[in-house]
Amino acid sequence: MNRTALALAGLAMLHVGPAATWLPAVRRLLPGLAGVGAADHVALTFDDGPDPRSTPRFLDELERLGCRGTFFVLGEMLERHPELGLRIVARGHEIAVHGWGHDNALITRPGRMAAEMSRAAELVTAVTGAGPAWYRPPYGVLSAEILIAARGLGLRPVLWTAWGRDWTRSASPASVLDTMAPGLRGGATLLLHDSDCTSAPGSWRSGLGALPELVDRCRSAGLRIGPLRDHGVLPGRPAPREVYETTAV
Repeated sequence: MNRTALALAGLAMLHVGPAATWLPAVRRLLPGLAGVGAADHVALTFDDGPDPRSTPRFLDELERLGCRGTFFVLGEMLERHPELGLRIVARGHEIAVHGWGHDNALITRPGRMAAEMSRAAELVTAVTGAGPAWYRPPYGVLSAEILIAARGLGLRPVLWTAWGRDWTRSASPASVLDTMAPGLRGGATLLLHDSDCTSAPGSWRSGLGALPELVDRCRSAGLRIGPLRDHGVLPGRPAPREVYETTAV
């Protein structure tokens, strides 16, 4: 292999290398990125909204439960429904950035993801009056470009330690709870979806239906449950293995 080919290969690895953090075994080595927080707290997060068909139902259920969360919004959805962004904040929840559209960073032309991240962050600020603090990439796929852009915008990338696979056509409240159960521990960051705009139609109902039992299990275990701003995300050393989901993703 000549020097040019080696250089190109090196650049490619630099670009795609961060994508390995999607794997639980890699995220365990990066607790801050995974969203591991205080041992007595569980972070509740939602992706892909705001969606007028479903997000208000999540807001009403969370209000009934006396629980707050962090909503990772898509810019294209917030642009269509800014009133929902205002409602999320008015209910005491936190808004974070999930991108503009739901695109995979590794198959998107250079520069686009950074530009769209900036556009989405600016929209969140314009709608809510406050700048976002967190960024979660679509599909959990990071790239060197994304990490550099996030740092420039003052956004902290955060993924998750457990998810409910609530986006699938076969998901149900029971399956969401069963899938999350191994990772439902103090310090966990939980991933659900308040919209089906990128997943199986109606799949949001499985996550919504799981919420009461999910919150009850955390509280019964003596754990606080709330948004990332209250989570105390941990930098530094790897977290205990049991914090992470045991199912392969």
